[in-house]
This record gives sequence, C-alpha cells and structure tokens, in this order.
Amino acid sequence: MKTLYIECNMGAAGDMLMAALSDLIDQPEAFFDKMNGLGLPGVRYQRGSAEKCGITGTHMTVTVDGEEERSEDVHEHDHDHEHHHDHDHEHHHDHDHDHDHEHDHDHDHDHGHDHDHDHEHHHDHDHDHEHHHHATLKDVRGIIDALPLPEKVRADANAVYALIAGAEAQVHGHPIDQIHFHEVGTLDAIADVVGVCALMNEIAPERVVVSPVHVGCGEVRCAHGVLPVPAPATAVLLKDVPVYGGAIRGELCTPTGAALLRYFADSFGDMPVMTLRKSGVGMGTKDFAWANCLRVMLGESAGEAVSAVELACNLDDMTGEEIGYAVGVLRKAGALDVWTQPIQMKKDRPGTLLSLLCAPEREAEFAALLLKHTTTIGVRSRTLRRYTLQREGITLDTPFGAVRAKRSTGYGVERVKPEFDDLAAIAEREGLTVRQVRERI
Repeated sequence: MKTLYIECNMGAAGDMLMAALSDLIDQPEAFFDKMNGLGLPGVRYQRGSAEKCGITGTHMTVTVDGEEERSEDVHEHDHDHEHHHDHDHEHHHDHDHDHDHEHDHDHDHDHGHDHDHDHEHHHDHDHDHEHHHHATLKDVRGIIDALPLPEKVRADANAVYALIAGAEAQVHGHPIDQIHFHEVGTLDAIADVVGVCALMNEIAPERVVVSPVHVGCGEVRCAHGVLPVPAPATAVLLKDVPVYGGAIRGELCTPTGAALLRYFADSFGDMPVMTLRKSGVGMGTKDFAWANCLRVMLGESAGEAVSAVELACNLDDMTGEEIGYAVGVLRKAGALDVWTQPIQMKKDRPGTLLSLLCAPEREAEFAALLLKHTTTIGVRSRTLRRYTLQREGITLDTPFGAVRAKRSTGYGVERVKPEFDDLAAIAEREGLTVRQVRERI
C-alpha cells in the first residue's frame, strides 16, 4: 500500500505542504509550468530552495500580479510598546485566517529571509491589491470550477474550502453561505489549495498518516483584535486531532494548513512501519532554534499493526475427530486463524494444544466456544500485535487458461500465489503434477 506520512513538528501551512509534496514527484518543474498555465489571473508559482538549521529544502513562492502577501506575529515586545512593525519584519501568509480576520500582526526579526509562504495570512494594512476582495464560498467555487483541472482535483479543492467555510461559520455564528473570505478566498490562497490537491492527485497515496500537529503558542493580530493561537477556525478544524503547543511563540498551523491536513489524512499518529521510497522537505520563512520545515515521506506499507487476541487450551482427553470438529466450528465462527500442536502434558500423556486468533472485541465469544466444544476447563488469553500484507484476488492469463490467484503486497514485498484448487484441476486434466503446472504458470 502506497503510504504518505506528513510530519508537522513545526506546524503546517499550505505552501510548506505544497513545497514538500513537490519533492515526491518526478518532474516538479514541468508540474509547476502546467500549474502556471491554469489561468488563475496574475498567479505565478515559483519553486526554489531554502536552508534552515543547516538543512536544505524546497520553498514555494506564490505571487499575484508580481506581489506576495506578508504578515507578522504578535510578540511580547508588541505588548510592551503597543505598536507593531508593518514593514520591517516581513513574513509570508497562508492566505487563511478567519472570516473578517485581515491580519496585520507582528513578526519575528526576520529581515531578508526567503519568502515561502510560511504563514500566509492576508492583511489589508498598507495594501490594497486587487485580489483582496471579499469572496463567498460560491465565488471561490466559481473560480475553481473554471480551471482546467482533473475532476478529482477540482472536487478536492472545493471540499477543502467547504471545510474552511464550515469552520468559519461555526466560529462566527453565521450560515455558511454568508461567510465572506477576506483572506482564504483570494487568488493566492486558491493557488495553494489547488497546488496541494493537484500534487496529491499526482502522488496518489492509498493512505495518508499525519503526525500530531504543532500549532505554536501566543497570539495573532487580526481585524477583530488579538486572538489566541491556534486561531479559532484552526481550532475547529483540528477538533479530535492530536495537537501540541510548545515553546515557539507564533502561529505555526494556519486554517488552510489545518483544512488540508484534515481533508487528506486517513489517520493521525506516529509514522507507520513502511519501506521508505522518497522524502521531501518544505521550508518555512521564520527562523527558530528548530528547523522550520514540514517533512513528507512516501513508502510502501501493509497498514498499521493491529491488535489480535490469542486464545489457547491444552487437551488430552479428546479424539482427533472431536478436535477436528471443534476447529471447524471456530473457523466457521470467524476466527482469524486456528491451529493445533502436539504437546506433552502432565503424567507424560501426549496431548494437543488448540490455539486461535481473533479480534479483541470477540475474545469472550471465542473463549465461550472453546469451553463449549472442547473438554478443557480453562482458556488462556494474550494480546498480540499483528502485521499483515494487503491481499487481493486476481486472475492470471496462463497457457492453461485463466487461473485464480492471490496477490499480497506491502512492506516492499509482492507475492502472487495461484489457487491450489485451480492448479490441481489443471494437473488432473493435463496429466501433470501440481508442481509442473505451477512452474509453467
């Protein structure tokens, strides 16, 4: 199973995710040439490199009519002096703060850093660009639907905006169709969302696992005043998601980043066991003691290890026929596996160890079946971790005709095993051994 792991130890913003994902495709330059030809008015994608804490990664610059958006975070000195620096501490936005949240919040002292949309929040102070209109969800959908995109990309992008609009509606207590995007609805925001959705379509992971999300701490400044981190819409989007704050002051996860993670994640947690094939790093703009980056890893996985319960009992006073019947009952009831082993019991009597695997929620049910259909007076139980390959039934085109087979994949492994009943039928028909039929297939 193709598995994508997204590591958000330094938070998440749309451009950082787009930058990291672009490292996973074969021809990123050609991809962004195509994106630049979509027809988003005045929008241009530019992929470059950046360095944080000695690590080199990819950063994305999205401009509209040749300009980028800036924003600043609120820091302790802002409260002391009761002012903020509109020009000196520039930092890219994530096009995504709450309805009516037109940020002009202060920023770290990041003079001259590369701008890669680390936290790309729109703000209206000293800017009056054409793309700072107040767009409704219907307006955003109209822009996305007009783009020459694959249907899945279009549907994904619209779904991400629906999540954001739903969060905004909940925060502000308005119907979703009355939400006006002062920030997320602009062209550069659409560029980020569409870019990520197009890259996910290109990569086509079968499963997406996201780490716990670092949201930062402190406050952000918006049109309504100073709000806590995470911003209200971000908090709504991250409901039931594992998050943490830490010592870094500033907004590390934006509403757009939260919506993208929420939409594409199949689960949140630790990196699953997988055979790593590719990795990518998307750089932010701010400088911290930690590398400000988002990392993605693509690999082959058979899925998460799952819990299973093993039940067992020792038998020394049942016939082979009786034990065989009990095994059949257990298999028919849905045991994951059933097996027997010869053992030596007390008084040196030979006996049989009967064991089975079942789902944890069915432990009591199968313990009762063992007690009912065997002569044991006690059943042992232990919980195990179980790793399995992904299995699917396929049909092979062979010199003998169609043959059913089972294909197992995962953890860098692929196996194909023809069904024995089909091999046996061919062997009988052709006057061959089963081994000869298997070798020829």
